[in-house]
Amino acid sequence: MDGIFLQQMVNGLTLGSVYGLIAIGYTMVYGIIGMINFAHGEVYMISAYLSAIGLALLASFGLESFPLLIFGTLLFTVCVTGLYGWVIERIAYRPLRNSTRLAPLISAIGISLILQNYVQISQGARQQGIPTLLDGAFRLPIGEGFLQISYTKVFILVAAFAGMAALTWVIRCTRLGRMCRATQQDRKMAQILGIDTDRVISWVFVIGAAMAALAGLLITLNYGTFDFYAGFVIGIKAFTAAVLGGIGSLPGAMLGGLILGVAEAQFSGIVNTDYKDVFSFSLLVLILIFRPQGLLGRPQVAKV
Repeated sequence: MDGIFLQQMVNGLTLGSVYGLIAIGYTMVYGIIGMINFAHGEVYMISAYLSAIGLALLASFGLESFPLLIFGTLLFTVCVTGLYGWVIERIAYRPLRNSTRLAPLISAIGISLILQNYVQISQGARQQGIPTLLDGAFRLPIGEGFLQISYTKVFILVAAFAGMAALTWVIRCTRLGRMCRATQQDRKMAQILGIDTDRVISWVFVIGAAMAALAGLLITLNYGTFDFYAGFVIGIKAFTAAVLGGIGSLPGAMLGGLILGVAEAQFSGIVNTDYKDVFSFSLLVLILIFRPQGLLGRPQVAKV
């Protein structure tokens, strides 16, 4: 049992770190404009296809070094996916920013469906994949068995936490980060002080898409397969992680993703994998009942 628990803990941390990366996109957009970008899951899905395209292009030029392959693919995927995030903000959100709160929500759902069908038509409906790029694993003896941690999982954990650390540094220590925090606190006052809030909001969508691009590359390396519908389930799970940690809170998105990933993996390994989604969403319901603002979120004060 101890071996199963530790093995599922490793699997859960790997999955949860990716949930956290995607959840960052949801929580940053909500923190800035108070709306949910329901097209964000499809941005992740597109990044999975872009990762495969980038790997194929670099391999066709004879590049075989794993670090160079990953760095080049990540750079390509982040740039193109960031462009998708910028376009989504300009088309689905900016024209409707001063309308009712329901209009941008419907617009984002429409963009989500458009992206799904666009990828289905352009890339085909069949499941696609990439070969394993990083073979091998660490094997640690535990009792009568052993704990196996693949090199791919180690790379995913390191890359995910490095991405989170880099984003935290950007938000806390750079001029762009200060403008983002000022816009989040009071958008009108930020405009009065000379901050171009429209540009800041666009950058937030780009940053969220970049985090989704990193997640798309990591999940593609781990599982090796993807399809045009992959963004829906992962997107809902990441949104659950954002709400669980406290939507609008960057550390909350990271914490929520890790908790959800570990809880889901432990339930799958110890109880039943068929009902892991039921367990995950039941956990969300309990959190919303007893702490509706999430683990690290702040209670919303009703305006009279």
